[in-house]
Amino acid sequence: MALTFMDAYTLWRRTPFPSGGTPQDLKLTYADLAEADEYVTTVIRFVERGIFKPSPSDVLSFIDELMERIDQIGLVSSGKDLEVVRAQHAYAALLGLVYGLFLEAAPPG
Repeated sequence: MALTFMDAYTLWRRTPFPSGGTPQDLKLTYADLAEADEYVTTVIRFVERGIFKPSPSDVLSFIDELMERIDQIGLVSSGKDLEVVRAQHAYAALLGLVYGLFLEAAPPG
C-alpha cells in the first residue's frame, strides 16, 4: 500500500530536519536541503487553506539532483558522516514524495 498525500505530508511535518555533518560537501547539501524544504513549504498553504500554488522552480528536479549529490558523498563517507548522508537522503526523498503528491493533487482546470 502506498502512502497517501496526507500520510506523506504528516510524516514530513513530524520529521526533524537532518544535520549538516562536518565535511564541507555535507554542509553544502544541508544548505540545498534547506532550500528544497523551503520550496516544499508551499504545500502547507494547500493543506491548511486550500491554496494550490506550486513553486515556479522545478522542485522535483532540484531534489533529484540533490539526492544524486548526497549519494556520491555517501560513497566516500563513514561513521557519523554516513549517518548524516543517510538522514539527508531520506529527508530529500520525503520532500520529493510530498511535493510530487502535492502536484498530483492539483485541482481540476
